[in-house]
Amino acid sequence: MKKLAGRLMLYQVYQLQDDFAAAWRLWARSMLCLFRTDQTGTKRYFAGEYFAALEMISRFQLTHTRPHFAIAKVLSGNSEAEVTEQVALDLPFGQLLRFAKDIETPQPKVLVIAPLSGHFPTLLRGTVATLLRDHDVYITDWTNARDVPVSAGKFGVEDYVEYIIRFLEAIGPGAHILAVCQPCVQGLVATSVMSQQNHPCTPRSMTLMAGPIDPRESPTEVNEFAVSKSLGWFETSVISTVPYRHAGGGRRVYPGFLQLIAFMAMNMDRHRSAHKKLYDHLAKGEVKEAEKIKTFYDEYFAILDLTEEFYIETIDRIFQKAELATGDFMYRGMKVDPGAIRRTALLTVEGGRDDICALGQTAAAHELCSSLRPHLKRHHLQANVGHYGVFNGRRWENEIYPVVRNHILAME
Repeated sequence: MKKLAGRLMLYQVYQLQDDFAAAWRLWARSMLCLFRTDQTGTKRYFAGEYFAALEMISRFQLTHTRPHFAIAKVLSGNSEAEVTEQVALDLPFGQLLRFAKDIETPQPKVLVIAPLSGHFPTLLRGTVATLLRDHDVYITDWTNARDVPVSAGKFGVEDYVEYIIRFLEAIGPGAHILAVCQPCVQGLVATSVMSQQNHPCTPRSMTLMAGPIDPRESPTEVNEFAVSKSLGWFETSVISTVPYRHAGGGRRVYPGFLQLIAFMAMNMDRHRSAHKKLYDHLAKGEVKEAEKIKTFYDEYFAILDLTEEFYIETIDRIFQKAELATGDFMYRGMKVDPGAIRRTALLTVEGGRDDICALGQTAAAHELCSSLRPHLKRHHLQANVGHYGVFNGRRWENEIYPVVRNHILAME
């Protein structure tokens, strides 16, 4: 009974602490505004430890709404194209978002399947921006579970797969998928199911990037933690109830702030060092250097909650039982068979320094897709990048993306 009470109160305690901190943030912002605005209303920037401290206090918060992708223009071909975000399909737990460009030449349609792991899909802003050079890009824009009314029902792993299929149907035949991290499993399941059903919207190619197709291969700290506890432990220790002040009040969720704490704990020294650098830059008036760190953490501290059923099923079916790798994955009562995939080309990408999804875990998809002919399979190992570098940053743009682009082009 005490554990149940603690679980129910977890979110309420967090909310109370955040409400308390909000008063300090408001005070700090007011002081900054007071001292940085002259009599004409013009805002000025002042350096110094006092102002740096005020700004650090003003930033002491987590946000629960998706940041803007802020991709206004991209270089497509030899010209610059304007980009407009369009909602192609709106469902209770997620939207299909399209980045429409003002160009006439048709380009390959790519669905980016974003992870549902405590952060918003804007973490893939760099992935999307790069893909937009040569593709018509869509992305899965998952909704914060605390904003979904209980009346909308539940959302588990198989519902995630169904959403992928529905999104592909909305895009139409001839699309490609690119899954990043966790949803590599659901992306492969969706493609398998559609292949088994001879679905006309089965993707032409799938790119699986740093995902746990078989988490038993070279298990990382993340994998080991997932299998070290019972499902009962996860249910009683990390699942909480959304306060009724939110639209999803009463819904049981895995709070995003817990996932953020877990991620930060893996590299706490790095995050501590980054904030020390931010303070120093602010104190010295180094605005440009400070802005880079602030931009990253504005995104990193934007969190969303996962439904209880999705989180627990992910732990159970994907990590503890590895159902896809063992051939035991069921979708709507049907056994999923990746061997049914015969015409969808497969590219897997892994990072040699990935401490979240280790070498071999994504490449395991090749053995599962046993019916694919050799020329439809390719594996790319980027030896010098970690998890994040697989889909963002300089090496993604210059070394990994060309492989992905050619993989997609070959199936057009």
